Amino acid sequence: MKSTSKCPKCGSTDILFVPGKVGAYGVGNNILTGMTTLSAVLVHRYVCCECGYSEEWIDLDDMPKLKKAFE
Repeated sequence: MKSTSKCPKCGSTDILFVPGKVGAYGVGNNILTGMTTLSAVLVHRYVCCECGYSEEWIDLDDMPKLKKAFE
């Protein structure tokens, strides 16, 4: 959905982008890679407003941080 702006399940183009965020104590749509919220990697969502299908995406710039934390 990120690339095509089209739902792979139902074909709808009514797609909602929900940006990742990080709040106090790590709340939000993110992956903590360290002990503080400054280490958070944001996870963005794309949601189909027709069927409810969703995908989660992480920016490629954040991959080194994830690899370092979880490999």
